[in-house]
Parts: sequence; structure tokens; C-alpha cells
Amino acid sequence: MPETDEKDFLSSGELARMAGVSTDSLRHYERRKVLRRPHRAANGYRQYPAAALQRVQLIQSALAVGFTLDELATIFAVRDGGGAPCRAVRAAANAKLSSVENQLRDLTALRRELRSILKDWDGLLAHCGPGKRAHLLETLASPTGNHHRHDGAPGRRINQLKKRRSK
Repeated sequence: MPETDEKDFLSSGELARMAGVSTDSLRHYERRKVLRRPHRAANGYRQYPAAALQRVQLIQSALAVGFTLDELATIFAVRDGGGAPCRAVRAAANAKLSSVENQLRDLTALRRELRSILKDWDGLLAHCGPGKRAHLLETLASPTGNHHRHDGAPGRRINQLKKRRSK
């Protein structure tokens, strides 16, 4: 095996510090096969090639936009094997965008519902004397969301939001 200069390698601590992750994260990335297992020094310490920093930064950037470690492991296996997973990467990013757009739509509906609930509750509180119960939570179980219902049936608007989220 050819001699390599120590400065060509980074210890776990150095790599972790430079990449802004923990050494536990580096070991986790190794186990999940998104970071190659490093060379071991004579003392058993991990010695990562300098290029590992770019890989860890790439992993962090991909995780930040929604890629999973499983997805990255698949992509990197193709890429490290000489393949070009670019179309698969783009398709995965497109699916993530669709998911985010659905979540935004659901959150917008939830915000609208919460604003309506708060308006209804303000009206109930305005007509409720000090120290008296307004039964605010019970209104969530009413079919219209703005009057009391004591039979335990979920409210109409809340049910609609639940159905939308489960799709």
C-alpha cells in the first residue's frame, strides 16, 4: 500500500467540526451508506479523505431540502458506481415539491379554520360573564363550529380538515 501523507486525511473530530455535524452523525452516515467507511490509522482512529468534507456538506444540503438518507444512499450508489442518477434526483425533488405544495395547501386551510375558530370564540367570550365557562373546546365538536354540541360528534369543519390531511 502506498504511503500517504497524514495531512491528506481528516480525523472524525476535524471532519465533524469542519462540516458542522457531530462525530455520531458521521458514523450514522457510514452505517446508512451515504459516507464511505474511512481508512483506519494504526491506532484505530478513523481517517477520512479530504473529499469527505464535500460529501458531508452535500448530504447536509440534500437533507435540508427533503431528501432522505435512504434516497441518498441509492443515488450515491449509482453515482459512485459511475452512473448518472440525475433524472432520478430531479424526479425525487419534483415529488418533494408536490408534497410541500400539498402541505402548504393544508396549512393554509388550517390557518383559515383557526382564524374562524378564534373569531367564533371571541364572540362567545364577549357574551360570557367573568369567571363563567364559555365551553370553547366544545364548539370544536359542533357541526358548524359556532354553537355547543354535547353529543361528542366531531365538528363539520374539523372533519373536513382531517379528511383533507389523510389524503
